[in-house]
Amino acid sequence: MSIIKKTYPVLEMSCAACAVNVESMVKSLPGIIGASVNFAANTLNVEYNSAEITPEKIREAVQSIGYDLIIEEDNSLELQEENQKRHYLQLKRKTLWAWIFCIPLMAISMSIMHNQTANWVMCLLTVPVLSLFGQTFFINSWKQAKHGKANMDTLVSLSTSIAFLFSLFNTAYPQFWYNHGLEPHVYYEAAAMIIAFVLLGRTLEERAKTSTSSAIKKLMGLQPKTARLVADDGSETEVPIVQLQQGERISVRPGEKIPVDGIIISGSSFVDESMISGEPIAVEKQQGDKALAGTINQHGSFILKATQVGSETVLAQIVRMVQEAQGSKAPVQRIVDKISGIFVPVVIGLALLTFTLWTSIGGLNDLSYALLSAVSVLVIACPCALGLATPTALMVGIGKAAEQHILIKDAFALENMCKVNTVVLDKTGTLTEGKPAVTDWLWLVPEEERLKSILLAAEMKSEHPLASALAISLESLEPYPVDSFESITGKGIEVTVQNEKYWAGNNSLARNFHINTANLSIPEIDLWQQAGKSTVFYGKDNTLLAVIAIADPIKQSSFNAIHTLTAQGIEVHMLTGDNGKVAATVAQSLSIPHFRAEMLPNDKEQYILDLQKTGKIVAMAGDGINDSQALARADVSIAMGKGTDIAMNVAMVTLITSDLMLLPKAINLSRKTVRLIHQNLFWAFIYNLIGIPLAAGALYPAFGILLNPMIASAAMAFSSVSVVLNSLRLKWSKL
Repeated sequence: MSIIKKTYPVLEMSCAACAVNVESMVKSLPGIIGASVNFAANTLNVEYNSAEITPEKIREAVQSIGYDLIIEEDNSLELQEENQKRHYLQLKRKTLWAWIFCIPLMAISMSIMHNQTANWVMCLLTVPVLSLFGQTFFINSWKQAKHGKANMDTLVSLSTSIAFLFSLFNTAYPQFWYNHGLEPHVYYEAAAMIIAFVLLGRTLEERAKTSTSSAIKKLMGLQPKTARLVADDGSETEVPIVQLQQGERISVRPGEKIPVDGIIISGSSFVDESMISGEPIAVEKQQGDKALAGTINQHGSFILKATQVGSETVLAQIVRMVQEAQGSKAPVQRIVDKISGIFVPVVIGLALLTFTLWTSIGGLNDLSYALLSAVSVLVIACPCALGLATPTALMVGIGKAAEQHILIKDAFALENMCKVNTVVLDKTGTLTEGKPAVTDWLWLVPEEERLKSILLAAEMKSEHPLASALAISLESLEPYPVDSFESITGKGIEVTVQNEKYWAGNNSLARNFHINTANLSIPEIDLWQQAGKSTVFYGKDNTLLAVIAIADPIKQSSFNAIHTLTAQGIEVHMLTGDNGKVAATVAQSLSIPHFRAEMLPNDKEQYILDLQKTGKIVAMAGDGINDSQALARADVSIAMGKGTDIAMNVAMVTLITSDLMLLPKAINLSRKTVRLIHQNLFWAFIYNLIGIPLAAGALYPAFGILLNPMIASAAMAFSSVSVVLNSLRLKWSKL
């Protein structure tokens, strides 16, 4: 069984009920494991068994209820953007023509009343508005009805049809009302204006929604469209990047964007990687160095051998992660989806109830009022505002995070981050630069090149940041052949050379070999530890050979980040595998009140669990490798990325740059986004709670106020637009 996860752009959705209908249709198909539709992002996230169903079958099912999917792998986002532009232009054109017909229609209805000729003229003006500019409402509602579904188009088509047919009957057979001693009324202007206002609202909404996905467009804009392919004879041919394959050679000239991830095989240059790593200074690239797609070559030219192309590049992964995050659903959205799923049938029921109450109270005399009120109820109800409230805020929030070099995995992570009241930080690579360097050696036995070579061989096999510092300091030597290697998590490493065991690590590992480092009365070690330097103990069996001091300076951003987190009311803790003196020095310099030293991965996980038992909501920030257990246990896991080494799949949140200030920014962004969601939902619910009773005529008995369907349609159109505009405020908000 092959399980596949995909994100497909959805076309032709016009309201939140559309998203619910597409989602339920896809979920009902055999072979579908899970499906989620985001109305604001116009995307379908689907997980399916490829042995049972294909993308083509999913698309056919979606098409059967009046929508469409883009299932092409290449350029799907570009195709979606082109479709959205085309759809926006069509909406704009239809809106313009609808208003051209509606303006004279309104003028006639207000100046010439109860005139048979004027009624027929208004009828002729209304027909094109309904049949040409509003035809999609009727076509889509019919497709929905065939599958027992309903959406916003259903409400619009029902309300306009009722108003138009009632007016047409009164125009063709006015005598029916005269025989009952009543004046026949027509509501052509209401039917036409409903279409005009809804089209205007959707045009404004479509325009506003495109701004919510600007972050994706910016990221996509980093990728060039073409590349120069170098043939075996040295000739260059310009080809679309979608045609590039791994192993091919690409020529990159000064000022050009790099099209793929690859290794430089000839030439050198300085490359601006700020769009990926966030570091403003251009990085020198020489033969053998890696270059990333989307970064900008500044001065020299070089030949690149492609290692990752298309969807496998780091940039493509970031785009995909942001897109999936924007298309994900927050927990609160699932409640809204349930409401949206029954919203339209409930509104139709309320409209029928309104009509029944009016006619039962006033009889034939109030039939016109009954129809007007029922039509107003159908028109003013707006599932769009409810459906847009959460996803638009999430899209803007996650997009803004990406622009700030913060990658948020999904809506759950963004929503959960605002609840965090405790942050646990790893020391090395999180609070410190993560670029340690050896500063001092203290040999307790005669110094031998062989002992250094064995240590070099051992450290070259380790992934710990301190190991790289030791390896660099010994790089002038040749590594000694070792028989076996073992990494002891949270302690250090062991190697075997000719049946003799050599080891290097921290206090805990030294104690395994019966060496009590606390009893070592060596002044140098105390001075190193008081200066905040890490100490590595190197030994052979039960003999301590040397002690090495390694300095890893504290990031400048760590001071500001800790201060900002504290000001946000967040409790800060530091955990490290380093010794107590070093931990105390670092914690004191950063004003971190809570810290623990000599922590193994299990200890870190237990520490977080203990915090959670006291009611704390804990975020853990680490390097995504050594702290994987603690990250998995935390309520929110945050990985510190290192430019090209981004642990995007490890944590809920990835800070791409080494700037720790991104952490309080991410929490602040989460708080603002969730606050925005609550505002949007409040106003969307209030709008419908007030609007529907008002449209039904709740104020008529006491105040004689009856809502005109035209005003109701205008209110409905602008309610969804206001939600989108409110969400867009976050784009210009300062973090």
